[in-house]
Amino acid sequence: MPQVTCFSRNRCTSVEQIDESTLRSTCRLQDTLTDAQVEITVRLPDLEISSATATFRRTLVSDCREPAQALAKLTGVRIGAGMLKIIKGLVGEKTTCGQLGFMVEECCHGVILSMTRGSMALAPADLQLTSEFFAASVRQNPRLYNRCAAFAPGSSLVEGIEPPK
Repeated sequence: MPQVTCFSRNRCTSVEQIDESTLRSTCRLQDTLTDAQVEITVRLPDLEISSATATFRRTLVSDCREPAQALAKLTGVRIGAGMLKIIKGLVGEKTTCGQLGFMVEECCHGVILSMTRGSMALAPADLQLTSEFFAASVRQNPRLYNRCAAFAPGSSLVEGIEPPK
């Protein structure tokens, strides 16, 4: 492994609606050692993964160079309760590329966050009430914890909330 004296990382997850029944969620990762993208398409309203692809342009992990076989089993998986365990099992069964599973999870979390967007818009205008509203949202849906900067550890919006296990 090369000696790394300087390291930087950028990760971005985006979700777009392709048509009335399809979402596309993309996670991009660029750092000193890796340049990768994972994309899933999801059928609405069931949130079923209809396809998953990945491209690793640069990586030191040889298992990450051929991700197609590891992603093939994701077709038909429903995003919802227990999905993280399912993803780890299906992707981890075919590859030791930890970044691949993590990026698929990020895509799924992006879909979940896009579904909660409407309820987040209902937040009250009063700053104190807004804080209480979002804290209650995270308590009701622990998957929101650490999914964006507002719900990251150290944020006043999640103060006193235990991270999900």
